[in-house]
Amino acid sequence: MGINLKEKDLLEKLKKMDVHDMELLSDEIRSFLIDSVSKTGGHLASNLGVVELTIAMHKTYNSPKDKLIFDVGHQSYVHKILTGRASEFYSLRKYKGLSGFPKVKESAHDAYETGHSTTSLSAAMGMATARDLDGDDYEVIAVIGDGSMTGGMAYEALNNIGTCNKNIKIILNDNGMSISKNIGSLSLHLSKLRASKDYLCAKDNVKNFLNNVPVIGKGIRSTLSIQKELLKYSIYSQGIFIEEMGIEYIGPIDGHNIEKLMEAMAVANKVKGPTLIHVITKKGKGYYWAEKYPNRFHGISAFDTESGKPLSSTEDSYSDVFGKKVLKLAEENIDIVAITAAMGVATGLKPMHDRFPDRIFDVGIAEQHGVTFAAGLAKMGKIPIVAIYSTFLQRGFDQLIEDVALQNLHVIFAVDRAGLVGADGETHQGQYDISYLSMIPNMTVLAPCDGKQLEEMLDYAVNIDGPVAIRYPRGTSVSNHLRLRPFTGGNITLKEGKDVTIFAVGSMLDIAIEASDKLNDLGFDAGVVNVGSVKPIQVPDIDSKLYITIEDGIKIGGFGERFNMATDIHTITLGIPDEFVAHGSVDELRDELGLTSDAILKGAKDYLEKRETGCASCK
Repeated sequence: MGINLKEKDLLEKLKKMDVHDMELLSDEIRSFLIDSVSKTGGHLASNLGVVELTIAMHKTYNSPKDKLIFDVGHQSYVHKILTGRASEFYSLRKYKGLSGFPKVKESAHDAYETGHSTTSLSAAMGMATARDLDGDDYEVIAVIGDGSMTGGMAYEALNNIGTCNKNIKIILNDNGMSISKNIGSLSLHLSKLRASKDYLCAKDNVKNFLNNVPVIGKGIRSTLSIQKELLKYSIYSQGIFIEEMGIEYIGPIDGHNIEKLMEAMAVANKVKGPTLIHVITKKGKGYYWAEKYPNRFHGISAFDTESGKPLSSTEDSYSDVFGKKVLKLAEENIDIVAITAAMGVATGLKPMHDRFPDRIFDVGIAEQHGVTFAAGLAKMGKIPIVAIYSTFLQRGFDQLIEDVALQNLHVIFAVDRAGLVGADGETHQGQYDISYLSMIPNMTVLAPCDGKQLEEMLDYAVNIDGPVAIRYPRGTSVSNHLRLRPFTGGNITLKEGKDVTIFAVGSMLDIAIEASDKLNDLGFDAGVVNVGSVKPIQVPDIDSKLYITIEDGIKIGGFGERFNMATDIHTITLGIPDEFVAHGSVDELRDELGLTSDAILKGAKDYLEKRETGCASCK
């Protein structure tokens, strides 16, 4: 069978395929994914693991009428291919191109936009409730990975779903991270039996009969209940917890056997009320390097398919610098511990894990718990360093205020991927941290301009009181400028400018220096200040005609807005406007948002020239 993945009607053709054809289709999709993602980068291992599962779902259900919700959304590539977007994969995660996550504006088949974990079940319950209120009959299917089952929000939703008795299908994609792997025909047989009409009716009839029999009936019912519990513990242990919440359990099912997957879905479709299908998959399946190193290929930049090695720079990233420095600090101070929310390798904590495995704690995808856990450690004299992405720290915002800052506890937050992260788009940009961290009393907020300053800030943070957040971007930590002195808590003035002084937050310093050089070439006297201390605000005594601030965070509540309130000198603030920022390279996004040396040049030049001509508002 010849399969052209780039045909727009691929989904219609899938509906006519037999199991053999679908197996050939799965092979084609895997080859396509490996080749395509090797060029663009992206989430490879997770998508290789759900090829058969996604094919079986689209064969069984009728998208877009039936609503498919992908938790996190990074494993939706196969779904995008099947729904006619393979021809756009050359633009995956690129500026103005195909998103790496479900996007409603891309396709009607993307029923719900995701990007963070543990949200799918709550969304599914909401959509199913709306369906029932409207009298519609579509299916709602949530696909959630076992990694997401480390997050509390998933259990909040399960608890509610189990009591609402809505017709919701939950597919638990277990790729070996945390849940039992027992696969066998007995489980599927029991699932079929339990979901059959005769069995379900018989169970209800027997229960009703026994409830109506006084005394003896109650005793018989109690005995049968005990026997049922023993049966569940002896041969059906995987589903105990789920069924105790009021959700029918089916599985475990081999997630790479299309026929078995469709059988399980057919069984689930006979059940009235919420049902969970437990599917076992192999992360990275079909590509040697992704199977061997699934975490490395979870999210990867462009790579060589033969060796599996990335094509990008081997220079140290901010995360690498952070990881090495934390290890050194831990060697010097026994009270230093580290916390990660399922991102230990990505945030650079592997060296510390290898050296001090008993002093590093992975709390799973549970940022709220992680922040308060850190508070408890700090309360007892430890110095917890929480390594976390900016976009995920916001999930623990209440805990930052109530559990850490309110008690002025010495917790250090290493806020990785701050500012523009690029290819992952709206759900992952770290554009809010300056604003939401700066509003919290007792919080110190720092931003390094390079790897060396990050090391200095970690030294500083360990030795002061109260909570400290150090925000730094994704990417290499190399900088080409010369700083005047080490960071000791204050901002660093590289040069005072009589005409204009540019205040650059953290990694924006190189852009500010470039703009200063351009302004000086035009005859203006321009200076630069390295803003390492975002909070507390420090306004130096520099007599300039104009101040310009630049930051890679949202302007509302940001550094520039607060700085402007603290000075009488006219200030132009450059930052991210009040909007969500889509995917693209960091340079492309900076151009679009006006976070460039040319934008600084234009703002300064326009203002200073108007001021010289006597513009009243420019005084």
